[in-house]
Order: sequence, then structure tokens, then C-alpha cells
Amino acid sequence: MIRFQLEKLLGERTLYWLSQETGVRWATLAAMANGKAQRLDLDALERICAALECQPGDLLIRVERKARKR
Repeated sequence: MIRFQLEKLLGERTLYWLSQETGVRWATLAAMANGKAQRLDLDALERICAALECQPGDLLIRVERKARKR
């Protein structure tokens, strides 16, 4: 599973600030931050990275999924 590390990179800034800087909807950023995003728009990713002065690899991490109980 791929997760966003928005809180880590935002520091003292807010999702509202990031939305204003990038033009990406706050709801989209909140979905990313909460692990609810289902797809990724590369243009939005580029704008987020530009605003946070980071690379995509700084923003995205891969985590193991928990095994499902049967």
C-alpha cells in the first residue's frame, strides 16, 4: 500500500495552506493525508512537491498491508 507523508513534510503549515499554494482541493489533500486517496494525479503531485520543495519519493512511502483474517 502506498501512503502519503503530508503531515511530516508540512511541518507547521496546514492542508489549507497547501491547497492555497497548489490549487489542489483541500478535500483531495485530506484524502491523501488520511490514507483514503484512491488515485494520484501526477500534475497535483508535481504541484505538491513544488510547494513543499521535495521529490515524489520524499512524499510517498510503501507500507505492508495487514493480513486479512479469514
